[in-house]
Amino acid sequence: MTKAIAPRLRKVRVLATLGPASSSPAMIEKLARAGADAFRINMSHGDQASKIPLIEAIRGLERKTGRPMTILADLQGPKLRVGRFAEGSTELVVGARFVLDRDSTPGDATRVELPHREIFDGVRIGARLLLDDGKLVLRVVDHDAGRIETVVDVGGKLSNNKGLNVPDVILPMTALTAKDRSDLAFALDQKVDWIALSFVQRPDDLAEARRLIQGRAALLAKIEKPAALDRLEEIVEQCDAVMVARGDLGVELPPQSVPPLQKRIVEVARRQGRPVVVATQMLESMITAPTPTRAEVSDVATAVYDGADAIMLSAESAAGAWPAESVAMMNAIAEAVEADPMHAERVHFTITRPDPTTADALAEAAKSIAKTVSASAIICFTTSGSTARRIARERPSVPLLVLTPNMDTARRLGLLWGAHAVHTRDVESFEEMVAKAKRMALRHGIAKAGDRVIVMAGVPFRTPGSTNVLHVVRIIGDELKNYAG
Repeated sequence: MTKAIAPRLRKVRVLATLGPASSSPAMIEKLARAGADAFRINMSHGDQASKIPLIEAIRGLERKTGRPMTILADLQGPKLRVGRFAEGSTELVVGARFVLDRDSTPGDATRVELPHREIFDGVRIGARLLLDDGKLVLRVVDHDAGRIETVVDVGGKLSNNKGLNVPDVILPMTALTAKDRSDLAFALDQKVDWIALSFVQRPDDLAEARRLIQGRAALLAKIEKPAALDRLEEIVEQCDAVMVARGDLGVELPPQSVPPLQKRIVEVARRQGRPVVVATQMLESMITAPTPTRAEVSDVATAVYDGADAIMLSAESAAGAWPAESVAMMNAIAEAVEADPMHAERVHFTITRPDPTTADALAEAAKSIAKTVSASAIICFTTSGSTARRIARERPSVPLLVLTPNMDTARRLGLLWGAHAVHTRDVESFEEMVAKAKRMALRHGIAKAGDRVIVMAGVPFRTPGSTNVLHVVRIIGDELKNYAG
């Protein structure tokens, strides 16, 4: 086993996307040592076979370092595109009429194919159609089952197969395409830890994914459609984590709407105890430059101050010229923000009221007790990860060491605020629990001899959802010499 990756000093997690610039085992290890806590594999690019070496490299690094590694497979979702043009492109003029129809004949300045029946079924007069990431805007003036007539509100060049967004209506289409179902089956066979579902519009979109996943991975809902905001509370309740996917969200909504929506999504997720990831264009300039802009640094810092569980790099780490530097910069920004004395106060702007359960009451108490007795860490024993999620929801000021006999749980916790997960055998008694907590705190550098730590677990042991013990102990190095486990 090579040199272990030490527990992070920071609480927020860093999710790095892998791609052409970061596909080698050496670079993946470099990203992990630079600060990446989890890795995103984008199923929109490349074939399934190209993902296998990435997954094998991550699992190899896990074995090499002894640290559980988190893999998120991001499904493409329903990508809407117009057809092709006879000349490869056309120029749309403001005020002109332009038709989208079901005819596969190459288009011209007056019409083009739209090969998506669902749009014809769901569109309405007055709805906007955004083309090429919102660069062109059409407004619907008439429609039937095979034809949508529009007027050009914002013109420009439109070329073959450009993307289309429909922000003003909920389309009668599932969030899982045939490609997504195939990619999902592949990802589950490869034992990834998280599945990200794109273009979620309603809670029902999550139901089919849940049925197919059958508990083999955790489910993350990407919030990137305006329709999702109307039922945000329900969507968050139905998933295991959410992502503020600011790319498409910023296309379908005015850019100035995105920052307050980001704060709203983060707040709702935190109140419901779901990990929340802030993503897209966080350090965009580092795709080509070795340093970010000051505005980008401020953007990342805002997400950290808001208490997001994770911040994500996309093209910066996947295809940029400076992948490791991008991760290191994300890590440095997060550490600087969390070192700010105001950080602890700001992450508690969101009020997270505990549910009327013993586990939630103990999680809330652990945060307060840690502060009162100057504990160095909170250590929890968990099988499913629910205890760790409850504690992290409270945003305690001390590190959270999570001990679990379930490797799947340890891996999934890579997106959870402040959690350092360790895969270890379960305990059989209260005495063994206390001794093991002390030993692991020392071994992983979470605490030192003389420190107090808070231990949380459920009795009887090996019973998921039974958290009912909170114990404050002081670590005395000598008493650990003869303990094994």
